[in-house]
Amino acid sequence: MIEINKTAIGIAAGLAGTLFIGYCIYFDNKRRSEPDYKKKVRDRRRRNRKVGSAKQGMPNLSDHEAIERYFLQEIQLGETLIARGDFESGVEHLANAIVVCGQPARLLQVLQSSLPAQVFAMLIIKMQEFGNRPSESNEGLVAGTRSSQNESSSNILETSGSATVDDLE
Repeated sequence: MIEINKTAIGIAAGLAGTLFIGYCIYFDNKRRSEPDYKKKVRDRRRRNRKVGSAKQGMPNLSDHEAIERYFLQEIQLGETLIARGDFESGVEHLANAIVVCGQPARLLQVLQSSLPAQVFAMLIIKMQEFGNRPSESNEGLVAGTRSSQNESSSNILETSGSATVDDLE
């Protein structure tokens, strides 16, 4: 058997690391010296600025994967904040998730069974606030969806029994 000592392994690892760093520096230099580099960077920054200014945090509504990621992120963040006791922020994140959800009435039923009555009442109030806001785009399509959300929200609120605004304070 061939025995490899620790010194040889250390030297080989150091040499491989040095070669990798040299490779990265060489190709970064090559990329930056390209004539179109600065133009591409400016164009990318302009595009990102335009996308970021549309609406902070909201996903592109035509990208199903972005909506799904946003939905899961908002649900997880809302649950985490509610578990920590930050009910207002948690409810806001859950409301954001409901807005982009494909089946908001079903999600509200699940949330009604899993959230405390006071927190669920806060969520319903937040959803009613969202429903009263004028939408920025797709007025007709979104308005129909929001009105059905409001109807289901108020039906769930009526059936929630002791969940009143007075219990929140």
